[in-house]
Amino acid sequence: MSEELPKVAVDIWSDVMCPWCAIGYTQFAKALKELEGEIDVEVRWMPFELNPDMPPEGRSQAEHLAAVYERSPDEVAGMRAQLLEVAQAAGFPMDYEGEGEGPEPMMWNTFDAHKLLRWALTVEGMEAQTALKLALFRAHFQQRRQIGRRSVLLDVAENLGFDRTAMEEALDEEALGIAVRMEEQRAREANINSVPSFILNGRYLIPGAQEPEVYSETLRKVVELARAG
Repeated sequence: MSEELPKVAVDIWSDVMCPWCAIGYTQFAKALKELEGEIDVEVRWMPFELNPDMPPEGRSQAEHLAAVYERSPDEVAGMRAQLLEVAQAAGFPMDYEGEGEGPEPMMWNTFDAHKLLRWALTVEGMEAQTALKLALFRAHFQQRRQIGRRSVLLDVAENLGFDRTAMEEALDEEALGIAVRMEEQRAREANINSVPSFILNGRYLIPGAQEPEVYSETLRKVVELARAG
């Protein structure tokens, strides 16, 4: 009889609009692969809206970054070029994967996306929720789809095998929105004010996008601490 692997629960506070969240999870996934057969890591995605007041029609990414960081258009272009380089090196390229230059990069309201992710976790489980989260990252950064629109969210999720009618009904439920707001409040109470934030076993924080070895070494340390009591 094989020995049961030690478990570590990881809550990842993240927003679909956050490029560092996509980069961070790409690095985290490398750590998980290294730890296969050593640690059983259970991942849940938690809601964090970087721009909760973003209007339904969205906003140009360049305009948004220029306003938030008080940068010139040339400075914003430099920031984006640097980000694309880091993303490429991490293994999550953010260049448009279609033909031509593609649509202008945009920022969208992500509340419905967080509701759908919460529903996926509750109804289908953690692996299904992660599959949806990664599909939304790809849809936003690589395909430049309008994921602030409910119909686009449903298309992305339906393509993974989720039931469209069930999702439509869930997104109309007031209780689902309340659940997301409660989790967002829990993040504020825990002083989680930037993403990605990886919370291990409800106690230990790994902030930001790190190198894979930072995640793997921290996960091993958490297991050691749990064994020590």
